[in-house]
Amino acid sequence: MEDNSKIIGIPRAMSYYNNYPFYYGFFSSLGFKIILSDKTTTKLINEGSNYVVSDTCLPIKVFVGHIINLLNKRCDKIFIPSIQSTAYKVNNCTKIRGLPEIIRNVINQSFKMIEPTLDKTNNITFKDFCYDIASQLDIFDKEKIEAAIKEGWTIYNNFQKMTLVGVPFEEAVKSAIEGKILPKPIEIVRPLSVVIMAHGYNLFDERISMRLINKLEKMGVKAYTGLNVSRQDAINSIQELGEIQYWANELDLTGAAAYFMLNNKVDGIIALSAFGCGPDSLMVDEIQYHATEKNMPMINLTIDEHTGEAGFVTRVEAFVDMLIRRKRKIIQESNIKVLPSSKKEKVIVSEEVVKNLTFV
Repeated sequence: MEDNSKIIGIPRAMSYYNNYPFYYGFFSSLGFKIILSDKTTTKLINEGSNYVVSDTCLPIKVFVGHIINLLNKRCDKIFIPSIQSTAYKVNNCTKIRGLPEIIRNVINQSFKMIEPTLDKTNNITFKDFCYDIASQLDIFDKEKIEAAIKEGWTIYNNFQKMTLVGVPFEEAVKSAIEGKILPKPIEIVRPLSVVIMAHGYNLFDERISMRLINKLEKMGVKAYTGLNVSRQDAINSIQELGEIQYWANELDLTGAAAYFMLNNKVDGIIALSAFGCGPDSLMVDEIQYHATEKNMPMINLTIDEHTGEAGFVTRVEAFVDMLIRRKRKIIQESNIKVLPSSKKEKVIVSEEVVKNLTFV
């Protein structure tokens, strides 16, 4: 019979999409078996929505749904961190900061909540965060905890090495926890490229994003994300725009968009944000201002639980079509006739390639 005391549930939402490789290494090293909630479905979203007020943002509704899913799997210990700030005065939104309290107040079921706090503004470091987790699991062996932290970083660093060279999120997670490092994938030259500025929990959750990256690839568009930009490059790019990092997840949004925009690596910017998200609206407006200055096309796709896929796809197709026509005009005006080459890092596509681009 399985020892339930050595099982911990992790919701496939929120910080999962940024930190799961670390969590996997850390908890596994401490001797715990991890149970993940199922991937997001419409039913899961609806179940989460039933527990919160209607104007709660979509990511929180999804998170609550994942907690319900874990409880249905009979997990009696669930990991729900409170990530207050990730650097001095670099804060998360209030709902993410208060996740444990939200769950405690909306779900009336008995389970043990593992709720460590990370708050670098108040000198609660990541190491403190890890020791807090261990103490809530009744583990106090310092050597064991330090070994678990090291194992977590090893797996996370391998994950990051892969995403920085373009290995897709799911493949990078799977390979990292299996102890593998996949090589840089073969670059498929596409006529267009965009950067998607979005939180990992919105973009890499295929139900929430409606498989946006996959849809873009089928349209012949290369999509870059925050995972393809190093932390330092993202910070430097924000500073180069004359801005400062205020929000904890800002590197995935303004940092990624700024990096690709400043280096002329993309043809456009797609912002994917949840309806009613205050921090997102501020960051999108900030990048929109600079994109207008630099004549960079940008679209903001706002999502909630009622967003229909047909309308969503229509907007994406319209934006891509505009990028095609814009690039064709630039090529015609400059009379550039350089064909793509798989050996080149950056190429200018010919008018013929752009003209033949079709939606699949």
